[in-house]
Amino acid sequence: MDTRAAADAYRNSTIENAPPIKIVRLLYEGALRFLEQAQRENVEDPEGRFFYLVGRADAIITELRLAIDHSVDAPEVTRNLERLYLFCEDELGKAGMERSSERLPGVTRILRTLLDAWRHVELEGQAA
Repeated sequence: MDTRAAADAYRNSTIENAPPIKIVRLLYEGALRFLEQAQRENVEDPEGRFFYLVGRADAIITELRLAIDHSVDAPEVTRNLERLYLFCEDELGKAGMERSSERLPGVTRILRTLLDAWRHVELEGQAA
């Protein structure tokens, strides 16, 4: 097995065995990474990766929204989280239609705030 294959196998194993909260954190980090890369792309360049990167971030946000457990004892929290995800998805759709990166910083701010909250929850869980 070559070094790259071994690294990929290790990464896949680490993710598959990760606690759910770590997976959520990794998804946020991935979406943010895609948005940061998209902001550096030229939206007018037909060969550019802007739409691909925005689409990847949007797919992650959609998966996070679909994974919300509405059966928990915090219906207001889950409704608000779903609304934030829907807003982000809408903003990314508009960014694509407008061929503009102007909406990306707002989505990035929301995701960073949510990521910080999940990190806090993760740390509390580790301390318990």
